[in-house]
This record gives sequence, C-alpha cells and structure tokens, in this order.
Amino acid sequence: MRFSSHTQGSPCWVDLATTNQAAAKAFYADLFGWVCQDNPMDETGNVFYTMAMVDGAFVGGMYEQPEDQRQAGIPPHWMIHLAVDDVDAIAARVPELGGTVGAPPFDVFEAGRMSIISDPAGAHVAFWQAKDHIGAGVKSEPSTIHWCELLAGDPAAATAFYTELLGMESETMAMQEEGEYTILMSAGVGVSGVMAMPEHLRERGVPAHWSVYFQIEDLDAAVAQVTAAGGRVALPPKDIATVGRIAYLLDPQGAGFGLTQPESA
Repeated sequence: MRFSSHTQGSPCWVDLATTNQAAAKAFYADLFGWVCQDNPMDETGNVFYTMAMVDGAFVGGMYEQPEDQRQAGIPPHWMIHLAVDDVDAIAARVPELGGTVGAPPFDVFEAGRMSIISDPAGAHVAFWQAKDHIGAGVKSEPSTIHWCELLAGDPAAATAFYTELLGMESETMAMQEEGEYTILMSAGVGVSGVMAMPEHLRERGVPAHWSVYFQIEDLDAAVAQVTAAGGRVALPPKDIATVGRIAYLLDPQGAGFGLTQPESA
C-alpha cells in the first residue's frame, strides 16, 4: 500500500543503528531486494545515512551506531518512528504521563522534526513530524514494514500511555497461546500491537521494546537465507490463525527484526 502521509500514532519509519553499516546494507539488500542510497551526514563525507527503497519508494534507513551507544552497552537495533502532528506538544506531555524524553524535539534538516522518548515501561520509540519526508512511502507489501509491536511487562499501562498521549483507540482480543493482544488504532485503523512480554524473555531480563516485522513472500526461504548469511533465529517460523506465518531473527550484527508472511499473501 502506497502512502502520501501517515496518521498520528502510525508507525511511519524504521531505521537501523548497526555496528557495521556496510555489512548490514549488503545483508538487507540481499534479503529484501532493497536499493540503497547513501546520504552524507556531515561535511567530511565519511558519515552516511542509508535510505532503502523498494520500487522507488522509501521503506527504511540505517546508520553506523554512535560510539556512546556502544560504550553504554546498547546493542544494534531497529528504532520505530511513530507519526505525530506536533512533536513539540507531544514530547511536552510525555513526562506527565510517566515517560521520559531522551532527545528533545530537534530538526532533521528539512526532512522533519523528531524526538526520542522512553515510555513508562522503558521502551524507546521515536516521534516523527514530517516536513519534506513523510517516512515510508509504502507498507504492507513484500520487503516493507508490515507491522510494529510493543512487548511490555504491563500491556494495559502501555496501552493507556499511547492512547492518551497520541489520541489513539485500542481493541483487545484473546489469543490461543499468548494471552491477550491489544491493537492500537489510528483513525479507526489498526496500526500496531501491544502484548505482554513472553515469560522466556522476561526470565532473561529482556527489557520492554518495540519490534518491526517486514512482510516477505516466502518466510521459510527467507529464514534459511538469514541463517546462511550469519544471522540467527530467535523465534522459529510459526503459524498464527488469521495472521499468517511469522518468525523473529537477529541479523549478523545482532539487531532483532521480524518477518511475516500474511495469511492472505
């Protein structure tokens, strides 16, 4: 599906902070068929922000993880960006609702204005107010963002935070194995999910976090390709009724990402 704008609260962009930008670019380009465009980020011409495209539409980005993040023990990761209409107004409300503003609103050249926050459970997410760059121009097609999901210790509290902050609605449903699953809705459309942190992850001390799932045409073949390229399987392929087939993986640098082959695809 092509987009010319994104409604408030919708995941509109994802980008990868990685310890080896060249290797990550080759890995994802091979996996998804992305065409990558490097954009200089400073006057030296040695620092780049890579923009990935599918059929001429932007789908995500990647960059070399800053040294301060590495020293702090932050692993390579995909950051989820949620669209907002007024990032300054949204960021100002984050502390009163129990969250923390990690990076106050700042301009990204003429592309847009953004802020990075931690929600009350500690999950990091970015807010994006578009200017020249709306974010992803296509979603829910092969090799693009299909779904974003928050794993939290207290899903009800997390849902309350995002619905109150962003003016969203929610619907909660029962799942056969995983308990309840909450859909966050923007303009009446389900755009992301919230669920309880699985027990095996909780026992390992995995913190609350947002994840991205990319749509793929042949999930099992893609999983085999990831492992052959040096990635690892965190959640083996499984079928979920009415959803499709999913898997969760780690790329060769250790960043987690999901794959989904929708039931209707």
